[in-house]
Amino acid sequence: MSSNRELGEAYLEDAEYSLLECEQALKNGYYHRAVRRAQECIELCLKAILRLYGIEYPKTHEVSGSLITIKDKLPGWLVEELDFVVEASVSLALQRAPSFYGDEYRRAPARKLFKREDAEKALDTARRVFKLTRRLYDEWCTPF
Repeated sequence: MSSNRELGEAYLEDAEYSLLECEQALKNGYYHRAVRRAQECIELCLKAILRLYGIEYPKTHEVSGSLITIKDKLPGWLVEELDFVVEASVSLALQRAPSFYGDEYRRAPARKLFKREDAEKALDTARRVFKLTRRLYDEWCTPF
């Protein structure tokens, strides 16, 4: 049976791989896919944090509300970044479906909806959230 920490580490490994896929998609000009992978990275990071704290989160793609409920348990440096993390999660969660399916109502494919700037911003955001999450896991392991 896996511990919460082991499950969270697995999420974090997958988040890092999504980040690599995001970088590759950006390089290849698949900006919509880069946005999608950035969203997946952030979703997995937040779920890794919640798992580390033993918090059962809703089975949705945007779980920042659950993260806010444990604000008082998080280290100060992460609380200082919490507004950024929440905004990143909410913003990219809203782009999740369009980055994959496009706008079916307007018959616009996903590749037409996202520009290089969108992908670059999403990648930068995902990198920052990933680094924060990795730091939390690294500190969690460090004995005091």
